[in-house]
Amino acid sequence: MMRIKQFTFNPFEENTYVLYDDSKECVIIDPGMYTEADRKMFEIFIKENGLKPVLLLNTHCHVDHVFGNGWVSEKYGLNLSAHKEEVAVLEMYPTVCQMYGLNHLPSVEITEFIDENDQIKFGNTELSILFTPGHSPGSLSFYHEESKQLIDGDVLFERSIGRTDLPGGDYDTLISSINKKLFTLNDEVKVYPGHGRSTSIGSEKMYNPFFN
Repeated sequence: MMRIKQFTFNPFEENTYVLYDDSKECVIIDPGMYTEADRKMFEIFIKENGLKPVLLLNTHCHVDHVFGNGWVSEKYGLNLSAHKEEVAVLEMYPTVCQMYGLNHLPSVEITEFIDENDQIKFGNTELSILFTPGHSPGSLSFYHEESKQLIDGDVLFERSIGRTDLPGGDYDTLISSINKKLFTLNDEVKVYPGHGRSTSIGSEKMYNPFFN
C-alpha cells in the first residue's frame, strides 16, 4: 500500500511530498526545504520510518519547489528527474531568488528527463505520469491508480488553479490540461497540490469557480 507524507516548507508554504510503501523505498517530490529546521524535520521522518529514498522528482521547477533539490541530492545520492521543458525554468532559479530577496540554495541540474509515456517505479509501487503544462511549460502530475491519489504540483488547487502569469505560463493551456488530463480521472481521486489542502477531482469539477 502506498502512503503519502506531506510537509509544508519555505516562505511560499509549498507542499513537499514523500511517497512510500511497505518496501520502505520512497520517492521525494518537490523538496522545498528552506531552513535548517525544515531539513531536520524531513531527515527525522525519513530516519524514524526507516525509509530509503530512491528517486527525486520535480512536478515543475519554480523556485519554491526546488529549494531542497541540492540538499536532497547530496544527502541521499539522487539525480533529479523532471520534464525537459523545465530546464529553462530551473536556469532562472538563481535570478528569481535574487528578485524575491531569498537565499539561493543551490539546486542540481535535471539529469533524468521524464514524460507522459514513462512510469515511475519504486518498491512495489508504480506511478503514471500526466503531462499537465500551463502553470509551467513542463508541469507533470504523478498518479497512483490503485489508491486513486494524484500529486499535481501547481496545476489544480482546492477551488482554484495555478497562476499563469509567470514565464512559460499560459491560461488556455492550463485549463486544457485540467479538463483533458485531470477531470477525465475518477471523481474519487484525491488531489495533493503544491500548496494548500488536498481535494478531490469530483469536488473540483463541481465547485471550482474556474470551471462553473
